[in-house]
Amino acid sequence: MKSLRVIFFMVPIITLILIFMSFRSNHDNWTHFRGSNLDGISEVSSCPVNWSPDSNVVWKAKIHGRGWSSPVVYDDQVWMTTATEDGSEMYAVCVDFNSGNILHDIKVFTPDSIYRKHDINSYATPTPCMEKDLVFVHFGTYGTACINTGDGSIRWQRTDLNCNHVQGPGSSPIIYQDLLILHLEGTDRQLIYALNKLTGEIVWEIERPAEIYEKLEPIGRKAYTTPLIINVNRKDIMISNGSAMCAAYDPETGKEIWRIVRGEDSTIAMPFYEDETVYFHTSFITEGINKFAELMAVDPEGSGDIAATNIKWRLETPILQLSTPVIKDGLIYTVDTKNVMMCLDAKSGEEKWSKRLRGKYNSSPIIADGNIYFSSTNGETTVIKEGPELSIIAENELEGEIWTTPAFVKNNLLIRTSEFLYRIGN
Repeated sequence: MKSLRVIFFMVPIITLILIFMSFRSNHDNWTHFRGSNLDGISEVSSCPVNWSPDSNVVWKAKIHGRGWSSPVVYDDQVWMTTATEDGSEMYAVCVDFNSGNILHDIKVFTPDSIYRKHDINSYATPTPCMEKDLVFVHFGTYGTACINTGDGSIRWQRTDLNCNHVQGPGSSPIIYQDLLILHLEGTDRQLIYALNKLTGEIVWEIERPAEIYEKLEPIGRKAYTTPLIINVNRKDIMISNGSAMCAAYDPETGKEIWRIVRGEDSTIAMPFYEDETVYFHTSFITEGINKFAELMAVDPEGSGDIAATNIKWRLETPILQLSTPVIKDGLIYTVDTKNVMMCLDAKSGEEKWSKRLRGKYNSSPIIADGNIYFSSTNGETTVIKEGPELSIIAENELEGEIWTTPAFVKNNLLIRTSEFLYRIGN
C-alpha cells in the first residue's frame, strides 16, 4: 500500500515537471520558421519594444553572403543559411546566442548548375529547422542536409530531390516526429517528401494531382509555402497550400484527406489555425481583367472535396501574399502586399482596423508578450498592442533591410537584416 501511495503522489509531480520542461523548451528555443509551433506566437514572458542601432543591442554578428532564411534557436545556438550572390556556394551558419561569435560556418553545397531566381529572392531563403543535436538546412532543388550541431559535421545530404523553382526556393522544411517534410513545387513537378530525419531516406512522396495541375500553365504550378501540422479529432493532419489547391494530408503516410481547389499561380504565405478553423491565402484568381486572391476560413473536418461544405468565410485580398498572418484570441493580424496592416475578426473576416504603412513587408508578424511585431524591408519594426483597436507603441529601425522573420527566445529577440544578425534585449 505504501508503494501505491508513493506512486499516486509522484505521478502529478512528474506531470508538472514534464509540463514545465515543455514550457521552458518553447520559451528557450525557436526551432522552425515562425517558432517551435509554427504559429508565430512566442511564449516569452517579456520582450523589448524599443531599440535602435545604438540602444538595446546586446550584440550584432556579421553574416556573409545573402540569405533570407530566418534564425532558429536551440539552447545557445542560433542557425541560419546564406549563399553567395550568384548561388555558387551555400552555407549553414551558427552563432553563439550569448556572445554573438560565429561557432560554425559550413559550406554545404556548391551546385554545378545555378538557375535564375526572382530579384527579391535569395538562394538561401528557406528557414532551417532543428532539434537537440541536429539542424536541417534546405536550399530547395539545390539540396537538403542534416548537420550535427555539436561539431558541425554533415550527417547526411541529398541533391537528388529536384524541381524547377523558376524564381528560386522558398518553402521551409518542418520536423514531424521522425520525419523531415519538404515541399518542392516548381513549374515541372509539384512534390512533397517525407524523409527519415536521421538518414535522409525517403519514407513517402506524393505529387499534386495531375487532373488539377495539368489545366494550369507551367508557370502557374509553382508554390513556395510551408506546411502546418494541426490536430483534428485527436489526429494530426498536415495543411499544405499549393498553387491550385489547399489540401490536408496524413503526415505519417502522405495520404490526402481533403482538398479545396482554388487558384492558378503561386502561394507563399503559410496556413494558420485557431479554434478549430484553418485559414489560408489562395494564389491568383482571374475574373475578367481582375486579379485577386482570397483569404479563406475553413472547417478542417471532413474528407474529399470540401469546398462546397466547409468554407466559413472568404475575403478578397491582394495577390502574392508573402507575409503569413498571425492569429490569437479570435483576432487575425496581418499586413498585405499593398502595405496595409490590419486586424480581422477571425469568426467573420470583418475588419477591425487598418493602417497603411511605409515600405514592403515580406517578414511575418510575431506575437510576443501581448504585442505584435511587424518588420519591413527598409529595416523598420512597428510594435503594436494586441487587441481590436490599433495602438502603436513603438517604431524601431536598424541598418539594412529585413526580409526575415524574427525569433523570440529568453526574453530577447533575434533580427536578421541584410548584413547582420542582431540580438535585441533590455
